[in-house]
Amino acid sequence: MLSWILAIILLPHIAVPLYFFIGIRKRRLSADKRYIAFSRMDEYTQYEIEPSEYPLTRLLEKNGIPPPTKANTFELITKSSVAYERIMYEIENAQESIDICTYVFKFDIMTDSLLDALRKKASEGVRVRILIDLVGSLSVAFDKKRFSQLKKEGGEVVFFRPFTLKPFQNYINLRNHRKIYLFDQKRLLSGGMNLSNEYMGQEDGSKRWKDLLYFMQGPAVHHFYSIFYNDWIYATGKKIKIDFIEPQYHHGTDIVQVIPSGPDLSIDALYQTLIDLICSAKVRIWIVTPYFVPNDTLMEALVMASNKGVDVKLLTPKKSNHLLADMGRSPYMRDLEEAGVDVILYKGNMLHAKTILFDSNVCMVGSANFDNRSLFLNYEVVSFIYSSKHTQILESWIKDLIQYSTRGLDKPSKIREATENIMKIFASIL
Repeated sequence: MLSWILAIILLPHIAVPLYFFIGIRKRRLSADKRYIAFSRMDEYTQYEIEPSEYPLTRLLEKNGIPPPTKANTFELITKSSVAYERIMYEIENAQESIDICTYVFKFDIMTDSLLDALRKKASEGVRVRILIDLVGSLSVAFDKKRFSQLKKEGGEVVFFRPFTLKPFQNYINLRNHRKIYLFDQKRLLSGGMNLSNEYMGQEDGSKRWKDLLYFMQGPAVHHFYSIFYNDWIYATGKKIKIDFIEPQYHHGTDIVQVIPSGPDLSIDALYQTLIDLICSAKVRIWIVTPYFVPNDTLMEALVMASNKGVDVKLLTPKKSNHLLADMGRSPYMRDLEEAGVDVILYKGNMLHAKTILFDSNVCMVGSANFDNRSLFLNYEVVSFIYSSKHTQILESWIKDLIQYSTRGLDKPSKIREATENIMKIFASIL
C-alpha cells in the first residue's frame, strides 16, 4: 500500500493507470472466475483425517480448504532426467486424459519430444489439454502455430489471462504459477519444475536448474483436478461441467493436504498456514526458496522462532536469475542473519526448488516461493506431507545442497546498500 501511495504521489500519470493493470490483488467473485470449490464426494470422505488429529486442519477448513487425506502415495523426484522420464512415461500410459498447467513453456529439445508424445496420444483419442501462463511464456504465445499439429489431432492449448483491450480487467500482474500435470485424473506430477530443458530432460550434459518434482496417487489428486478445472474454465470461458472420474480404492500410506493460493480464494490460506507453523515449530524450520522477499509478519515470526531456539535455516541461490529479486531480498536476509538465522547461499546452478521442513514430520513442496508475489499475487498450489519419512528424505537432499554452499552475506558497499533499501520499498510486487 505504501509503495503504491508513494508512486501515485510522485508519478501520478504513470502510477495511476499502472495500478489498474497490476495493483489489484484479489478478484471479485464473478461469472468467469469463481473461487475454487473443492468437490467433497461421499466416496472420498472415508479418506479424510479428523481435525482433532491435525489442529492446522481447523484453520484451513474455515478457509474452505479440504482436510488432509490418507491413503496417498507420494514420491519425491530430485533429478531432472528422472523427472523427464517420469512425465514421458505417464503421457505414454495415459488412457483417458492428460491435463497440463504450467507457468513456463519453451520450445526446445525437451518440449519437442513432449509435444510429439502428446500429439500421438491425442490421435489415439486421449483428451489433451494444456494451460500456459501468458506472462511466463510470452515468447511461446507469439509462436502458437507450433502447436498446430497437436491441435489438428484434437489437443487443446490455452493461455491463461490473455491481454484484452479492457485494461481494468486484465489483472496481468496475477500470474498462474501452478504446475499441475495430471494423467487420467489418477496420477499427478507437481512441484517447481516447468516445461523446458532448463528444468528437465535427458541426461545429455545440460546444466539444468536444481528443482523438485513429486509424483502422487490417491485422493489428494482429486483436489488438484478441482484446481485445474477452475483455471481451465476461466481461461477458456467455456461453461463445462466438471467431469470427475469414478472414485478409486486407494491403499497408499501418506497423509497429504493440498493448499492452493491466489486471487481465486477469498482468503490467504497458505500465508496463514505458514505463520501458524512457524510460530508452533519446536525444533526446526528449514526453508529452501529461489526468491526470498517476505512481509514484516513472516520476518517477525522467523526471528521469534530463532530467538526461542528453533533451528531456522534459509537456503537460497547465491545469485538467482532475477537481479531485482536479489537486490530486494538482501535487507531481509541481513536482518535474519543478525537475529541468528542460518543464511545459506547455494553456489551451484540456479536453485529453483521450493520446500519447507517443519520439525521432524511436516514438509511442504510445491510451486510457491517464500515471497510476497507467491503468497499474495500469484496463483499457486502446494502439498503438505505429514510424514517423518519424506521429511527425512528432504532433509538429506538439503544437506547435500549445503555442501555446495556458503554461509552469510558479504558486507555491502554504500551504493549497494542504498539500492537494496530502495528495492525494499517495492518488495511487495517483485
